[in-house]
Amino acid sequence: MTLASQDLAELRRAKKLLEKPGLVVRVSGVIGAPVEKGLRALPGPLARFVGYLARKGIEKAFGTALYTLGDRPRGKPSNRGHKAAAMLSGAVGGAFGLPALFLELPLATTIMLRSIADIARSEGENLRDPETKMECIQVLALGGRGTGDDAAETGYFAVRAGLAKAVSDAAKHLAARQVTAKGAPVIARLISLVAARFSVVASKKLVAQAVPLLGAFGGATINALFIAHYQRMARGHFTVRRLEREFGTDAVRAAYAQL
Repeated sequence: MTLASQDLAELRRAKKLLEKPGLVVRVSGVIGAPVEKGLRALPGPLARFVGYLARKGIEKAFGTALYTLGDRPRGKPSNRGHKAAAMLSGAVGGAFGLPALFLELPLATTIMLRSIADIARSEGENLRDPETKMECIQVLALGGRGTGDDAAETGYFAVRAGLAKAVSDAAKHLAARQVTAKGAPVIARLISLVAARFSVVASKKLVAQAVPLLGAFGGATINALFIAHYQRMARGHFTVRRLEREFGTDAVRAAYAQL
C-alpha cells in the first residue's frame, strides 16, 4: 500500500523525532557541562555499576509502570505530568549528591517507562497486549549508541532488527504465562539487551548531574531533558508502528528510507 500525503507527513515527523541529536548534545547545550570528557574519565567499575542500575531499573519498571496505567480510552498522554514527576525525582537526586543519584535512577526509569506506555496507548496500542509491553521496553534502547555499536547499528530500524527476536520471544512467553514473569530467561535477555544501550544514556545523565554546583535545579533540568528524550523516541516509534499496522511494514520502511 502507498502512504497518503498526510501519513507521509506523520512519518516525516516521526523520523525527525527518532533522529534528533542524542541526550548528551542537548545537556551540554543547556548547562555547558563537559559531559563527554566526564564519560571518557568514568572509571570502569563505575560504568559497570551504572549498567547494573540500568538493568535493575528496567526490571523494577517492568513490574510496576506497565501494570498501573489502567484501561482508560486512548487519549492525549500526560507528558507534562510525567515530566514534572521526573523533575522532582531529579531535584532530590541533585540536592543530595552522587549517592542519591544512584538511588534516583531506578525511580526516574519507572516514571519514564510509564510515560512511554502512556504515549503508546495514545497511538492506539493495547497496554494489555504482551507485545506492546515489550515494545515499551524496547523504546529505552532507542536514541543511544550501545557500547559495541558501529555506525551501521545505530539507525532506528537497525536497532529494531537487532532486538526483534528478543522482543518476539519475550512477548510470546508473557502471553503464554499471563503474568509479569520478569525473571524468565527470555524476559531477562531482552532487558539485558536494552539495558546495554540504555546504560550509555543513563551514564550521560549521571555524569551531567554530578557536575559540581548544579544542585537540585540542575538535577531537575537534566531529568526534564532525560524524559523528554525518551518521550520523543516513544512518539516516533509508536507513530511508525501505527502506520505499519495500517499500511504494512515494508511500505512504511520503504517510505521512511526515501524521506
